[in-house]
Amino acid sequence: MTAAAAQAATASKTPPLPEAKPETLGLSRPRLQAMSDAFKREIDKGTIPGVTVLIARRGQVGWFEALGRQSPAGATPMALDSIFRVFSMTKPIVSVGTMALVEDGHLLLGDPVAKFIPEFADQKVGLVSGGKLELVPPKRPMTVQDLLRHTSGLTYEHQGSGPVHKIYQDSRVRSRKITNAEHAALVASFPLVCHPGDEFNYSRSTDILGRIIEVISGQSLGTFLTERILAPLHMTETGFSTSEANANRLAQPFEVDPWTGDKVALFNMLEQPVMESGGGGLVSTTMDYARFALMLRNGGALDGNRIIGRKTLELMASDHLGPHVMTNGTLLSPGHGFGLGFAVRRDAGIAPFPGSVGTYFWSGIAGTFFWIDPKEDLVAVFMSQGPGQRDFTRTLVRDLVYAAVD
Repeated sequence: MTAAAAQAATASKTPPLPEAKPETLGLSRPRLQAMSDAFKREIDKGTIPGVTVLIARRGQVGWFEALGRQSPAGATPMALDSIFRVFSMTKPIVSVGTMALVEDGHLLLGDPVAKFIPEFADQKVGLVSGGKLELVPPKRPMTVQDLLRHTSGLTYEHQGSGPVHKIYQDSRVRSRKITNAEHAALVASFPLVCHPGDEFNYSRSTDILGRIIEVISGQSLGTFLTERILAPLHMTETGFSTSEANANRLAQPFEVDPWTGDKVALFNMLEQPVMESGGGGLVSTTMDYARFALMLRNGGALDGNRIIGRKTLELMASDHLGPHVMTNGTLLSPGHGFGLGFAVRRDAGIAPFPGSVGTYFWSGIAGTFFWIDPKEDLVAVFMSQGPGQRDFTRTLVRDLVYAAVD
């Protein structure tokens, strides 16, 4: 990196959040050290190359550390400003962007998706009958609310092995070289896996929201997110790619999963994609994402910049599934529902990890995770690039963080 490039990179760094000693925030330093020791053991065992953990309470950061290596192929230590693929942690940011347009009066949650993307007007439901795929009209149109809470009838190619999933798998839907408009038209040409509103199916719904944002705003998704969310929050290192000047800051996974032996292939963070995936395309740093999470904790504002209204965020962080929507044993843990962009804890018990009713959160397939616990006034951001270990580390970090709450 040239001296000029280094100076520019330093100047563009995300501003830090207020800090305080753990004890003043009701966090146990010995238990936080025990958390650090636990992750060091996992790193020593070769489970994960490295991690970062940031814990904030009462609006101040009480613990922020980086452990292990940034990449298993090198000796560079993991750093507080290492850059990660956050994958599906893109979804909450795009969901907030969608709700900002609702607040502006550009759309309603009950609006049909076809109002903005006409290709969805003719979409059919693919029901399996006698081993064959039968196409039937949907009982009702897919709405913007369905996209936000994943009750749209859309799916992901890796969420099943049925005939509709096979259609997704055999298509170009995963290509980073098609536009958001082309991607939306392609998804609209596929059958739905169920009638809109009947089931929670984790899906490409947020990618479609990204296209709706483009249609309404007349901007690319990346430009809209930067203007409405990222720049006001000073999330200077979040985007759909990062520059060559940051090549020495990229967190990388093992080439081969240490548990299964499967090859691990994640996208190139230095490559600007044609498709700006609203469902999983952003790269970010721990501090950048913590600024987004603290904005949520604050009811929609940070450092005097309001991103979303308090009551709008309250609606987003409420369960929108209720007892009438089937969850089909999907990736929602027991005792949880889903709001408008986040999973939401409905019960104090049932789930096999600690937390409070009303906690909301989401994660990324490569191993990143965050949550906001309003009852405890607690925010946590965990970053790693260990796809195969993500379920384990999500539970581990929750167990360890809540053990430190006095």
